[in-house]
Amino acid sequence: MKEIFRIAAALTVSCLIAGGVMGGVFMATAKAKKRNEILAIQQTMTGLLGYSQDRPAPPNLRLHTLYRYIVADEAATRSGYLLPAAGRGAYEFWIIALDGRLVKRLPLKLAPEAAADEQERRRAIAAALGHRTSFQEADAITVAALDGKRLAYLLPGKFPGYKTAIHLMVALNPDFSVQGVEITAHEEDPGLGGEIEKAYFKNQFKDKTLDDIKALAVTRAPLPEEQRRYLESGSGVRGALPEADINRLRARYQNEEIHAISGATISSSAVASGVKRTVRNSVHRLMLLEQAARENGIPMEF
Repeated sequence: MKEIFRIAAALTVSCLIAGGVMGGVFMATAKAKKRNEILAIQQTMTGLLGYSQDRPAPPNLRLHTLYRYIVADEAATRSGYLLPAAGRGAYEFWIIALDGRLVKRLPLKLAPEAAADEQERRRAIAAALGHRTSFQEADAITVAALDGKRLAYLLPGKFPGYKTAIHLMVALNPDFSVQGVEITAHEEDPGLGGEIEKAYFKNQFKDKTLDDIKALAVTRAPLPEEQRRYLESGSGVRGALPEADINRLRARYQNEEIHAISGATISSSAVASGVKRTVRNSVHRLMLLEQAARENGIPMEF
């Protein structure tokens, strides 16, 4: 009997040790995975801004991320924005009504280095709002700034594709024209819908104005070879065209509809609709934030 107890105790200790080791490995792996995800997002952002290993981002480039939440209490459901407070190295939480009116402006106990962590953000917001108000994270917008001047808006998007969800990121210039589009994740069929990540397709959105995007349409007409050469110029698929040719072709094709990928109209239309919705909604929310700041005399960090 003593031998049985001894074996049982040894097995229990072994299981506890193994569980502790597995838990530690899981925690370390989860943290590493999260770091890699953040790094991949940052690389996508800097790539859309035109930076690379050959042309690294300048040290004074700043990426300010604004997190939007759906906030509900007994009175109403509104939008809440977690954003950096101008010149204070801290964060605030703004609650904004549908008409752009600033309802509340709450300071947050959130260190800048902790703002990228979803759980840290939730704790800080919950402490500021109190238990009578519920909130749920909805989406985010990143503002790229250089020497205090806005360089671009970086907008993540997610929407249904032909098979599963398509994830992308859109970069907008300060005037809300499209600086670039990057497909960050998808499971579309290789050689068909998978072509959405190719330069000849995603670069069709580049340089389109906000009005162009709002009226965006997809055509099944074949993509002209001349336009394809322009879209692939400098992408690694082929060499860069002379600048004069690029300017000429940009002017010629800028107002064209989006040419669908051959055999993948559904995937092509999904991306076009996703870009349209992402840009339209994000610009509307940015304008509401600007309105709230302007009407209340609040300086912005970016």
